[in-house]
Amino acid sequence: MTAGVFDERRRQVLAALADTYAPAVRPPRSQAADPYGFWARRASDLDLVPALVERLEDLLADEDLDDLAGLLDLLRVTGFARLPQGAREAVLRALAASSGDARAGLDGLRGLVSQLFYGLVDASGRNPNWPQLGYPGPPAIEAPPRQLTTWSPPLDADEVDLDADVVVVGSGAGGGVVAGELAAAGLSVVVLEAGGHFEAPDFPADELSALRSLYWRGGLDLTDDGNVAILAGGTLGGGTTINWLNCVRPPDLVRQRWADDHGLEDLNGPAFDAHLDAILRRVAANADCTDLNGVNQKLADGADALGLAWTKATRNTDPATYDPALAGHTGYGDRSGSKQSTLATYLRDAEADGARIICRARAARVLTRHGVAHGVEGRVTLPDGRTLPLTVRAPQVVVACGALETPALLLRSGIGGPAAGRYLRLHPVPMIVGLYDEDLRAWWGPPQATIVTGHGDLVDGFGYLVETAHLHPAISGAAVPWRSGRDHKLLMGRFANNGVFIAVTRDHGGGTVTIDGTGEAVVRYPLTDPIDHEVRRHALQTLIQLHAAAGARVIFDTHRSLAMWRRGEDLDAFVGRVQDAGEGAGHRTLFSAHQMGSARMGTDPTTSVADPHGELHDTRGVWIGDTSAFPTAVGSNPMLTCMALARRTAHAVLARTAATPSGPGTAR
Repeated sequence: MTAGVFDERRRQVLAALADTYAPAVRPPRSQAADPYGFWARRASDLDLVPALVERLEDLLADEDLDDLAGLLDLLRVTGFARLPQGAREAVLRALAASSGDARAGLDGLRGLVSQLFYGLVDASGRNPNWPQLGYPGPPAIEAPPRQLTTWSPPLDADEVDLDADVVVVGSGAGGGVVAGELAAAGLSVVVLEAGGHFEAPDFPADELSALRSLYWRGGLDLTDDGNVAILAGGTLGGGTTINWLNCVRPPDLVRQRWADDHGLEDLNGPAFDAHLDAILRRVAANADCTDLNGVNQKLADGADALGLAWTKATRNTDPATYDPALAGHTGYGDRSGSKQSTLATYLRDAEADGARIICRARAARVLTRHGVAHGVEGRVTLPDGRTLPLTVRAPQVVVACGALETPALLLRSGIGGPAAGRYLRLHPVPMIVGLYDEDLRAWWGPPQATIVTGHGDLVDGFGYLVETAHLHPAISGAAVPWRSGRDHKLLMGRFANNGVFIAVTRDHGGGTVTIDGTGEAVVRYPLTDPIDHEVRRHALQTLIQLHAAAGARVIFDTHRSLAMWRRGEDLDAFVGRVQDAGEGAGHRTLFSAHQMGSARMGTDPTTSVADPHGELHDTRGVWIGDTSAFPTAVGSNPMLTCMALARRTAHAVLARTAATPSGPGTAR
């Protein structure tokens, strides 16, 4: 990091920028008083700059920090801090219009300011803006104790050198299941998890800490082209630790195509049904703990009014410990212990059967000899901050570090063939917000309880599901479009009345994962596929119609132009404006919580990385065990499909090891 970037003069400009993005404004006519001081509060009243500097230094490379320093110096010499609010906003609009890089940088800075203004907590764990938002914050709870011990090297170790039958890289929906299945069969298993060890008593209660601790790159990381904001797990248990628990079976049409077009011949029959059923049993999937909060009820009401089919979500949660007051916070780790993630199921099984689980262990490359797996090498960070070289020798390697990091590991290792990192699917999500008369309590109950199912096959098997999203102040502040400081604050001030409907689209086109000069993953996702464009246009219309049918008083687009419809206005004209607005960088940012396909299975080594059971075409003994293996987008919440495919791949590994002489790690 470049030293001394944020000196006192630059911090003063940062403070002025923060106050521009989160200013004091007049209360709306409907609320003449300001009982909580919200309308008069500026970003600087919360002393955000130290936290903002910390986040910028954590997120930005040295080159980007130097560019930001240049921008701050330019604003300082032009007297930005002395300008009135309207003039500051005009300066920022002109800067954003000057180049795509400037716009992206300012958007990122604005997003961080909004996250901090609405999410930064004091010593009591509260933010002073929450009373106006009607947000009570996470409830206090006595969390259950840790159930996993994980493995650490001796304190005097200067390296970690292990032998095993199998090394599994990743501990989420794929890696956790593979580890549990293989350890249960008596194999010596080592699990490497790049993230930290967090369980119920460790999960941060506040959003900002949880995003930094539990999410890949701190959450809401934009693709390199700026088109899609990505949410992915970055902790022990992977996505199962931070997802919203929906257990959705893969569509029959998708299963049939994976069998017919990609050679996964058992996917469309009872053999794969058995894998799905086994997973559902182990994770205690049920619909008994699927309460509808106000947003989910509005979605159900809108669907009923339009004659659209909907269903209650089946979720992997334990009814004995389920608490709806905590369920809405599950995206930041479930402090009740009710979520049956891999932390609570397959990783516990694996550890009970002797598996060694190592956290903060980053795999640098897969070791091979003459086209055959030999293990993994990387580095492990100890609790005292020291990092040690790590080598795990094993004849079987399962790569399951997520569809963003799995291809990066393959590329660093020089294996996987020409398809490694290609065919990335993201289920890109457009969202539309409705403003209702009543408090919807979107923070209460399961984030996604209602699923509207009628649009799964619009264009040759490609379509979308309509669902809702969890709603908490920090991410909402970053996601709500910023047209002006006043407009943004007026919308956030009505937070309790906002309901978000989203469309989880099954994408036909795709993106790529490559690596930069340091070996880090670079994700790109062009928005150029005509089928996907047609599907998203249809989805935007449906989201708007659902809000209108459910009784929304105001509907607004998440495009940066902030198009709005008010009851009584022409709805069809509004739909047209929203559909015709641009999408992606500089327009309507799409979101992705589902990543898949970047190391896919298939029969053709030129278009797939692994064979139909998950073993690499070009490297015997290396297997893909996560959503990277999906041949195409699945078109539904992918956790259940991932876990079932991982179980299927684990059984293929077992069949291989039964036919192969034992390796050095067999004796435990």
